[in-house]
Amino acid sequence: MAKKNKASKKAKKQRQYADMIAAGWTPPAPRNQGMLGGLSNLLPGRPSEQFLVGALVGAAAAYVLSDAELRGKIIKSGLKLYGSLAGGLAEMKEQAADLQAELEAEQAGAL
Repeated sequence: MAKKNKASKKAKKQRQYADMIAAGWTPPAPRNQGMLGGLSNLLPGRPSEQFLVGALVGAAAAYVLSDAELRGKIIKSGLKLYGSLAGGLAEMKEQAADLQAELEAEQAGAL
């Protein structure tokens, strides 16, 4: 019964799809662009706009790299962020080990 119902649903979807195409609908292009494929939508499309964005990003990078005080602040912030992420990861590992030990103790008690 379940196979028949599943087959009828699939056939219904195929008929709907065929009717939509017959009505003039075109399916969207495949979106297999990878994990960072959507970033191209954020960038401007015209070459002159792309040049301006690149020039602004390059100027900002040159300013940050040339200012020793700002560079030090950015590095300190990055190290603090890394430390907090590493601490959070260690805490998660500890909690997972605790849960695993509890499960093993329950299984040993149930046997």
